[in-house]
Amino acid sequence: MMINRRRFIRAAGAGIALAAVAAEAQPAARLPRIAVLLTSSTGSVASAGADILREGLREFGYVEGRTAIIEWRYWEGKPERLRDAVAELVRLNPDVIVVGGSEATRAMKAATRSIPIVFSGPSYPVEEGLVESFARPGGNITGVTVAQSDHVPKLLQLLLDVVPTLADIGVIWSPANPGSTFLFRDTEAAARGLKLKVLSVPMAIAADVEPALAAIARARPGALILNPAPIPIVNAERVGDLAIRLRIPSITQAKALLERGLLMSYGADARDVQRRLPSYVDRILKGAKPADMPVERPTKFELGINMKTAKAIGVTIPQSLLLRADAVIQ
Repeated sequence: MMINRRRFIRAAGAGIALAAVAAEAQPAARLPRIAVLLTSSTGSVASAGADILREGLREFGYVEGRTAIIEWRYWEGKPERLRDAVAELVRLNPDVIVVGGSEATRAMKAATRSIPIVFSGPSYPVEEGLVESFARPGGNITGVTVAQSDHVPKLLQLLLDVVPTLADIGVIWSPANPGSTFLFRDTEAAARGLKLKVLSVPMAIAADVEPALAAIARARPGALILNPAPIPIVNAERVGDLAIRLRIPSITQAKALLERGLLMSYGADARDVQRRLPSYVDRILKGAKPADMPVERPTKFELGINMKTAKAIGVTIPQSLLLRADAVIQ
């Protein structure tokens, strides 16, 4: 059978045109939406954490504005801002939420049971009621913890290495932060075992800061421990200045706070913790369920020493500690 060549060409052309129109009519691929809720938008601690997270997501192919939409929110340690940020992110209904710290994680968990949540920071996620267990978190939440009770005696021993005659310590903590509450409990228990008296210095809200600093100045404990929580972190420089003025050795779990005048730090490698979060995000976006993704514990710990502070308060850091230190501020 003869085929009309012109008719065939016209039909083929029409088919190609229709296909092109159909292709143009197809909706663009939906970009995954990732929400991130962090404590602060300013300072080296905050910027470093955000940069590591952004870099890690990029390594998994989630480039902000190109292959993923990333919503960044910060609450600056203010409860009212935390409530607003949590409500806003839930309204946006992202595919996954990354959140830092116990207070923000607890608030986010209470706000949604359906949006997957990946946390970093809560020190006691099981005791805080965030997950059912490390191996099987259950629910819509999982992540990376930063500390456990067996970490506390090492902080006290570091202080004793510097001040062998130490008899009492002041502990700055936040009753508003579940992890900080458990950490204070374990610090009291470890201190009793070492025959050390404990001065409780609570900092839950901004109004607590002045009374807390005044209590330290009156009591003049032999050393200070600053447990990281939003309000203590925001005021770490004031704590460091006071400790230097009173010539009191100080220690914290957050290495970044050394820059604010504290003497020593010992805790989980924050960069390593942040680097692990994008893997959780990627697996969730590919269909994994937080309930089945084990909570990870820290594997890398860092010792930091601020020699400027040591000189200012007149203490000698043992050579054995200097040799072990991962970071030394001269």
